[in-house]
Amino acid sequence: MIPALMPTYNRADLAFERGEGAWLYTADGRRFLDFGAGIATSSLGHNNKHLADAIAEQAHKVMHVSNLYRVPGAERLAQRLVDATFADSVFFCNSGAEANEGMVKMMRKAMYETGKPERYRMICFEGAFHGRTLAMLAATGNAKYLKGFGPQVDGFDHVPFNNLNAVRDAIGPQTAGIIIEPVQGEGGIRPAQLQFLRDLRSTCDEFGLLLGLDEIQCGMGRTGKLFAYEWAGIEPDVLTAAKGIAGGFPMGAILAKEAVAKHLVPGTHGTTFGGNPLACAAANAVLDVILAPGFLAEVDRKSRRLWQELGQVVRDEPTVFEEVRGAGLILGLKCLVPNGEVQEAFIAEGMLSVAAGDNVLRLVPPLVITDGDIDAAVAMIRRGAARCRPSGAKVAAK
Repeated sequence: MIPALMPTYNRADLAFERGEGAWLYTADGRRFLDFGAGIATSSLGHNNKHLADAIAEQAHKVMHVSNLYRVPGAERLAQRLVDATFADSVFFCNSGAEANEGMVKMMRKAMYETGKPERYRMICFEGAFHGRTLAMLAATGNAKYLKGFGPQVDGFDHVPFNNLNAVRDAIGPQTAGIIIEPVQGEGGIRPAQLQFLRDLRSTCDEFGLLLGLDEIQCGMGRTGKLFAYEWAGIEPDVLTAAKGIAGGFPMGAILAKEAVAKHLVPGTHGTTFGGNPLACAAANAVLDVILAPGFLAEVDRKSRRLWQELGQVVRDEPTVFEEVRGAGLILGLKCLVPNGEVQEAFIAEGMLSVAAGDNVLRLVPPLVITDGDIDAAVAMIRRGAARCRPSGAKVAAK
């Protein structure tokens, strides 16, 4: 008999009744350090007073009116994002996959409206993950995810990550643009080389293509800057955000330059729930925190400290871990034993993490973790690694 809640997830046998900062608590009193953050989504941790108060206050006023009317909170949020980024205009939606769908539509429409209707194809990258809709499954290109869902949506070409020659070879008369995650999340916490991002920008300029960045997972402060592209010193034409944008409240966004955004005129795209008053109250509250002076610098400092600590763990446990990878607070431990075993060992020690491709375990804690949280996490990781050592293996000599 199928359960009432459709079994599309292999859920851990854990249920949490409350949280505080980077910690979650079960009904029976167990405490877990949350280094998964709802898959890099609970950016301000759990029970953040400023976020919770903003949501509650707005909920008592009006939650939803639809986009048939002005939404002042959405206008304010859009202006704040424009002021803080490359973008001239912002579209709000409900999720990362929806944002990526909208980005592709926007890029295709821009080509169509500028006299290049034959340009509709997107160059994407091996190891990518762009969402679970039919088109985003095709953009992702993972055969495992595509299996059983009928003909693959046309228009997406895949090349090796961090390989500029492959990108240039893939450009043809139907190419409209390039879509890339500055840090691949689901694909194994693989960061794009900063020079590669710069070269993609130059290549798009050379061939008249659009550069779209999927910052669903690595954006909104997670790398120590508001968006990861800033580290490369470039500007995309379009960018998508979601996950941490509203601290756990469902929301997505497409940020774009005017030359691209202006072609989505009334009737070409839409959303019922996107950018409603409640979602925008949450997202504005998150921005209050992330854009506060010194906050992103602290994310950068804490992430560098965590990186160093994890590097030492990798050196001390050479039979369990191969390397630490990532950027900011989107980090991964490349495992030499099955990552599911390591994940279970971490749970046994009281820490939550998220599996990723390439046998990597994701560590994507709330951006508000403390130095004490880092100390606790490293201790749990060390104890968890000891549980996973192959028989007879020992910790490396120092």
